[in-house]
Amino acid sequence: MHKIIAIIPARSGSKGVPDKNIRNLGGFPLIQWSIEACKKSKMISRIIVSTDSSEYGKICQDLGADVPFLRPPEISKDSSKDIEFVNHALDWLETNDNQPDFLVHIRPTTPLREPKIIDEAITKFLDQPSFTSLRSIHEMSESAYKNFELINDDTLVTVFDRNYDLDHSNMGRQSFPRTFIPNGYVDVLRTSFIRKANLLHGNKVMPFITNAVTEIDSEADFNFLKYQISVDSSSKEAIFNLE
Repeated sequence: MHKIIAIIPARSGSKGVPDKNIRNLGGFPLIQWSIEACKKSKMISRIIVSTDSSEYGKICQDLGADVPFLRPPEISKDSSKDIEFVNHALDWLETNDNQPDFLVHIRPTTPLREPKIIDEAITKFLDQPSFTSLRSIHEMSESAYKNFELINDDTLVTVFDRNYDLDHSNMGRQSFPRTFIPNGYVDVLRTSFIRKANLLHGNKVMPFITNAVTEIDSEADFNFLKYQISVDSSSKEAIFNLE
C-alpha cells in the first residue's frame, strides 16, 4: 500500500495579493478550497500545510489539515524555490514520522478543482513507474510559438528563434504546435526521485491535461474567480457539499 500525502504550500508574505491564502473566496478562506478537495480524495491519507505563519497554521488546523511544523523564514521568501519547502517537509517527516512514497502538490492559488480529478492523476502516475513526476497542464489559448520577446524595450523577436520571420506569427493557429502551461491543479511527486536528484519534477514528466483553470497571481485573477463562482457554483457545490 503506497503512502500518499498532500502538501499544500501557504506562505504568508504575498505582495501581489496580500494574505491571499486566507482571503475569502465564495464564503470560505482560499486555502480551504484545496484542503476540502484533498479531504474528499480517496487516495490521500494525510494533508500537510507548509506555512511560515502561526496564524495560517491555526486556521488550517481548524479546517482539518495537519500543520506539524512552521516553515523557516529563510525558505519563505519571494525568491524561495518549491524544492526548498518540499525538502523541509520531507526532512521533518523522515525525522519524526515516515517519508511518504508520493507527495501530491496542491497549490491553493488554483482553487477550482475536483477531488475525483486529483485521484485520477494519482492513479495514472502510480500505473507508470518510469516517470519522475506528473504535472497538470492545460492548453494555451494561443500557441507559444506565436509569442514575442521584447529586447532592450524596443525590439520584438520571436520567442523560440530570434531569426524567425515575425510575419510568420500571423499565420493561423492551426499552423503551429499546440502548447501547454502548468496550472497548479495537481502535481504528483515521487519522494525517491526528489531525494536522489534534489529536483521536484525531473525531465521525464507525465503530462496530465485538465480543463483551463484560473491561477491567482493578481487582484484581477482573484476578482475573476469571484465572478466565475458567482455565475457557476458547481465547483463550490462539489467541494463543500452544498445543495
